[in-house]
Amino acid sequence: MRINNFKKKLSIIFFSFLFSINTIIAEELNFDIVHKNEIYEIRYYSEHLVAQTIDNNDSGSFRKLFDYISGANNSLEKIEMTTPVTQIKQDNIFFMHFHLPSKFNKKTAPIPSNLNVKIITIKEGYFAVLRFSGRSSDKNFKKNSKILYEKLVEDKILINGFMIKATYNPPFTLPSFRRNEVMFNVLWKSSTQ
Repeated sequence: MRINNFKKKLSIIFFSFLFSINTIIAEELNFDIVHKNEIYEIRYYSEHLVAQTIDNNDSGSFRKLFDYISGANNSLEKIEMTTPVTQIKQDNIFFMHFHLPSKFNKKTAPIPSNLNVKIITIKEGYFAVLRFSGRSSDKNFKKNSKILYEKLVEDKILINGFMIKATYNPPFTLPSFRRNEVMFNVLWKSSTQ
């Protein structure tokens, strides 16, 4: 009995590791680090495209975006999954984003078949980012967003937008191996002059 439990746990660890590696291999949204300290880093992201849908805090939002990259688009093209998957709250509406691979631009990105999925451009900007592991629960994000927010206020860095919740790993990944981030758009150039 103990051997079977050990094998199960070992299998879970092994498959979690494989899923983690698979996520590492996927294209990650490109950025440049312009500042780093013991709590957070400031990243510059260039303009990029996302597939966006309204996030109703259920699996439906993820499914709509996943269907889009699986071929539910005008060219029936399968699109590589990238990281991170992001969620934001803007004007009391929650949105979920899949970032499109860098090979696409506004003209070449396939048009979603589902009218609830939109292709939008995220403008270039600077983002303060705090990275943490563990479960991607709202509680963990709120806790870490508070840490980041307070440190940015202490460092006199102006926040220029809403909190962004970023996740990098499949749900099967063990919490200690997960990469999560909380991000705020910041006025970095203004705050460093």
